[in-house]
Amino acid sequence: MKGFREFLLRGNVIDLAVAVVIGAAFTAIVTAVVTALINPLIGAVFNASSLDKALIVSFPTVSGGDTELLFGKVIGAVLNFVIVAAVVYFALVVPVNHLKKVAFDRTKHDAEQPPADVPPTDVEVLLEIRDLLRAQQGGDSAPGAGGGAHVAPSDAPEGTGIAGTTKL
Repeated sequence: MKGFREFLLRGNVIDLAVAVVIGAAFTAIVTAVVTALINPLIGAVFNASSLDKALIVSFPTVSGGDTELLFGKVIGAVLNFVIVAAVVYFALVVPVNHLKKVAFDRTKHDAEQPPADVPPTDVEVLLEIRDLLRAQQGGDSAPGAGGGAHVAPSDAPEGTGIAGTTKL
């Protein structure tokens, strides 16, 4: 039972159910438009009461009777499909794609800018401390200039230092 509940509550299943309900509602609306407006207009062009009774072709069968091909009915079904597809595309797909694009651009823009509340890294803090100490001591080199952070000042005491270096 737990697995079935998880399956039903999964996002894809709910999206599919919503799509089926919306599709059924659009189909009912479009069918009404085709039946009430478009079929009579096309039927008037072909001198029939509706599209279902237009473009009927009769031909004889092997048994001696007649059969009819209902091209008007097929054209009505194709027209119904094209209208449903157009309504779904322009009423649902285009706006959703636009919203997705706007959301993607917003997240991309937010990802490019570092958050303001992120503290500086250890290296940045140490470089700032070094530059402030140089400025307090009246160092002759500007921050970032000179030999770099690994060079000892010229007035440093002599000694064995770390790992056999001569200055601390």
